[in-house]
Amino acid sequence: MTCIVGMIDGDDVLIGADSCGGDVEQYTVINRADTKVFTRGPYLFGFTSSFRMGQLLQYNLEVPEHPHGMNNHCFMATRFIDSVRRCLTSGGFAAKKDEVESGGTFLVAYSGSLFTIYGDYQVGENADGYASVGCGYEFAYGAIHATEGEPAMTRVKKALKAAAKFSAYVMPPFHVLRLKGNA
Repeated sequence: MTCIVGMIDGDDVLIGADSCGGDVEQYTVINRADTKVFTRGPYLFGFTSSFRMGQLLQYNLEVPEHPHGMNNHCFMATRFIDSVRRCLTSGGFAAKKDEVESGGTFLVAYSGSLFTIYGDYQVGENADGYASVGCGYEFAYGAIHATEGEPAMTRVKKALKAAAKFSAYVMPPFHVLRLKGNA
């Protein structure tokens, strides 16, 4: 029940989110005042799955140190994910079924890169320089593709707008944040 869109823009990364919250099983939606996009230390997050997961990442995640010489993808797949797992487990969000642990789905920007974190803690990095998650992701991908050549901020906003137009569980207002350079 959401749409999160991320895009690399030169050395910067943008992540935008809608404001829909609610209960799909009860067919209810509300416009949330708390946003699905935030910064935490050197990271920019945009989350789906659960507002509780987002709150844990925003307020409880212990940001790990990045060892000198370790590339970004290796760091994210090991040190960063280990920290996320601890955070979600200690916060009571991580689930375990048949001895398989799962968390939630979110985008995270770090050091000029954009990563998709999936429920199985997989770390993905789209070769196209953009990503989208949530129930409106297919509409967002179409809009991103169709707006190639336009400014990144415009593309992210149009992607969110397209997702809101065609998904019953995506709604404005939209919130877009930019992570500058190697911040």
